[in-house]
Amino acid sequence: MTKRIPGSLKPHDRIFLILLPVAAAFLALCVGRYPLPVPDVARAIAARLGADVTAGAQTAQILWSMRLPRVLLALLVGAGLSASGCAFQSLFANPLATPDTLGVASGASFGAAAALLFGLGLAGVQVSALVFGLAAVALTYLSGRGRGGTNTVVLAGIMIGSLFTALVSLVKYTADTESQLPAITYWLMGSLGGKSYDTLALGAPLILAGLVVLWLLRWRMNLLPLPEDEARASGTNIRALRTTVILAATAMTASCVSMCGQVGWVGLLVPHICRMKYGSNHLALVPASVSVGAAFLVAVDTLARTATAAEIPISILTAILGAPFFILLMRRSGGWKL
Repeated sequence: MTKRIPGSLKPHDRIFLILLPVAAAFLALCVGRYPLPVPDVARAIAARLGADVTAGAQTAQILWSMRLPRVLLALLVGAGLSASGCAFQSLFANPLATPDTLGVASGASFGAAAALLFGLGLAGVQVSALVFGLAAVALTYLSGRGRGGTNTVVLAGIMIGSLFTALVSLVKYTADTESQLPAITYWLMGSLGGKSYDTLALGAPLILAGLVVLWLLRWRMNLLPLPEDEARASGTNIRALRTTVILAATAMTASCVSMCGQVGWVGLLVPHICRMKYGSNHLALVPASVSVGAAFLVAVDTLARTATAAEIPISILTAILGAPFFILLMRRSGGWKL
């Protein structure tokens, strides 16, 4: 019988974290303005997997063409933002660090706003957002590298984020108020609606690659909050580790923002929930953040598209749900723990 590594997940926790996003995704496929009975959805999935069962044509059309791309996007974005938040909070030893700490979301927002201003299509908006998000992090790194360590990088990220936020305001100021400004404003609020498999094909590889990198490095990520001298004593190239984690988390964040706009609170709230339940060991914290983040965003997006006749921008719901819940977590935990 093999011994469990201290701080790693127990077997029942692993099963729960695997089933949680799967159950959330299945329920999301059933819920909508046109509800699909659970047996019909189960038959449609079984038929798709090759089982000798039949599914209604209308059910299959709604399921595969409309709901599945959106549910897959919610799973990817929730997992990516949560894992990025977990990485940045450990990297900067700051419980308030978010996926936008290095200015990536602000840069991606400017790229998308500029693309909408110039009338580029959905693919153009996505590519522009991705490019400018990565460019913002490159500027942050060039501005913040030096002897100041992570504090200098954080300050540079705040500066670059403010710069791109100002550029977004400039784009909105020059946009046509009848057509372009509403499109830019709605995009910046965040939405998972209207996405297709083409959207996923462009954005999913970076998210999946970043998740794989953080998963493989999760046992070393416990060294990130340590002072550089202590981290070096472990025999780990701490600079290479930090650079790799930053690149992985940045790529995921830029890809998430490029596909669905700014979605706040996920990268801040979910890692804290998982830290309270599973502790600060990244052997458990990283997979827990991925699983809970994916399920959380699926649930919030389902609420966004079903709560009212008109779809609610998802960033509004994450803020409304996240802010009071985060305050409750802070009060119950008696402070921040990293």
